[in-house]
Amino acid sequence: MRIPTNKVTLAGIIVAIGIIYGDIGTSPLYVFQAIVKGKEISDVLILGGLSCIIWTLTLQTTIKYVILTLRADNKGEGGMFSLFALVRRHGKWAVIPAMIGGAAVLSEGIITPPISVTSAIEGLKQIEIFSSITTWTIVIIVLVILFILFFMQQFGTASLGKFFGPVMVIWFLMLSVLGITHILDDVNVLKAFNPYYGFNLLTKYPQGFWILGAVFLCTTGAEALYSDLGHAGRGNIRMSWIFVKISLILNYLGQGAWLLNHEGTIVTANPFYAIMPDGFRLIGIIIATAATIVASQALISGSFTLISEAMRMNLWSKFRINYPSEEKGQLFIPAVNMLLFIGCCGVVLYFQESKNMEAAYGLTINLGMLMNTTLFSFYLFTNRVSRHWVLVYLLVYLSVELSFLVANLDKFPHGGYVSFIIGGVLFTIMFVWHRARKIKNRYVEFVRLEHYIPKIQELSNDKSVPKYATHLVYLTSANNPKEIEHKIIYSILNKKPKRADIYWLVHVDTLDDPYTSEYQVEHIIPNDIIRVDFRLGFKVQPRINLMFRKVVEDLVANKEVNIYSRYESLEKHNTVGDFQFIVMEKYLSQDNDLPFWERVVMKFYFWLKEISLSEEKGFGLDQSNVTVEKFPLIVAPVTIIKLKRIMDEE
Repeated sequence: MRIPTNKVTLAGIIVAIGIIYGDIGTSPLYVFQAIVKGKEISDVLILGGLSCIIWTLTLQTTIKYVILTLRADNKGEGGMFSLFALVRRHGKWAVIPAMIGGAAVLSEGIITPPISVTSAIEGLKQIEIFSSITTWTIVIIVLVILFILFFMQQFGTASLGKFFGPVMVIWFLMLSVLGITHILDDVNVLKAFNPYYGFNLLTKYPQGFWILGAVFLCTTGAEALYSDLGHAGRGNIRMSWIFVKISLILNYLGQGAWLLNHEGTIVTANPFYAIMPDGFRLIGIIIATAATIVASQALISGSFTLISEAMRMNLWSKFRINYPSEEKGQLFIPAVNMLLFIGCCGVVLYFQESKNMEAAYGLTINLGMLMNTTLFSFYLFTNRVSRHWVLVYLLVYLSVELSFLVANLDKFPHGGYVSFIIGGVLFTIMFVWHRARKIKNRYVEFVRLEHYIPKIQELSNDKSVPKYATHLVYLTSANNPKEIEHKIIYSILNKKPKRADIYWLVHVDTLDDPYTSEYQVEHIIPNDIIRVDFRLGFKVQPRINLMFRKVVEDLVANKEVNIYSRYESLEKHNTVGDFQFIVMEKYLSQDNDLPFWERVVMKFYFWLKEISLSEEKGFGLDQSNVTVEKFPLIVAPVTIIKLKRIMDEE
């Protein structure tokens, strides 16, 4: 469902609560548990930890994302790549933070479902009849839930999505009620609104600064507020956040008050479940499990959207995309679904318990937030916001987020390396794909089309050459309609000449606008050579076969082209001629003299191409009408060949 960006409605608010706040909304399950783990409860620890949570939610989530970042509206869309699309024409360097940020969001999609679902299921240990449940039993239950969750992705979430909002509303109401009922346990907990207590914790408590690594978990998922801008709308996000933030803070205050009543002890129970009445705990676990499933679903769907955007921006290899329903934005990428499922299962099996997963959680998300800060400050600069304000923004948020990053680095040897490895692999894929395309561009040779038009027309009329097709269609990357790749001319004229009645040149231009879908036709030689330019937004899938058919139908309706076969026996019966697409598939020639680093990049690139979707499938072409031609990619031709001729002795 897409809601108008600025229109606030009750339905829009419920949708926003359902699809945006799953990650940040389920953080009370594990944040305080991470803060107090292995520590003796004291006023300094609890009030300081609470103060840090409250002000982190205020600075990071409320001010940075809800108030500021949501202003970077790309025709109603948000997210890391939407922000990158807004600034990339102003600086090529912006692609690096965009790739790092994208990799961070994807790695979050692998770690969040395990820690959220495991934290919910572990609540069973605090019910008397399940108190003896083993860790492996919990692991199996979590794996079963994850299997069902990922298996259901192929059917879409159009119908299931209707329940997300009500489930999350119930969840946040439960958080509020549980918190309110325990605040009176120790009203001193309200002192936490004073930032002094947070500062006191960080400066005077032993190892206090490193507690920021646990505090940071309360704001994980804040990026979703911006990423889902297109689904919920700015106004609905801002209104719903008021309710969500109040619910979160009330619950944290309730947990804090309960902990203050246990001063001087080391608490091993999860404070989130400890504040639940005994008779309600099983119901609470069921609601928590439902909420974590919603949170996981939102991250999985977001990962599909992110990868599809990366593919359109040539930052990721092509994967097959399915459309489970007619709902706009609803898509399913089988390869990514399998990747996420294997990753989530690996995290569960490796860490087994949520308290162990906390060490792997937060590091890459922290990097993602830093990249968002970098891109958004550049966005402000390109929109002529006063440099003084841009500098203030950078100083404040770089200071805050770098502090969190340093604290999170303490997690690295305890499991943080797992998220770092996951994010690193994902970034490497994006970087190699992007860098390889830059290297390939050295080889692409464009020629003036006008120089070859007479030859193409002569070939088209030369009946001594067997006709290859009535309509011959080439995909061209030439932005200038007066130019064409030399390899296409070579394919038509030199490599087994291809005679056709009409030659079509199809060009696809990916725009920075998300949903633009339009085309332009240029009759270079009427009924002989025609160029079609598709202008598609980065969220529009290039179903070229269907789109090209629509263009041809429009041209026929306007009597701009004659598509009937020109064979005499067929023409008199008005038989439509055949259409044949030619796809030029590259392979890395052995006749290259690349530097070692570039050779590694190109080999990795072509390996990625082998395991990803082919060009013709990536453009949605009908396999029966496609001919694939292989041609060598020579990006650095060998210029010196040591070869000596030996003269025959007489």
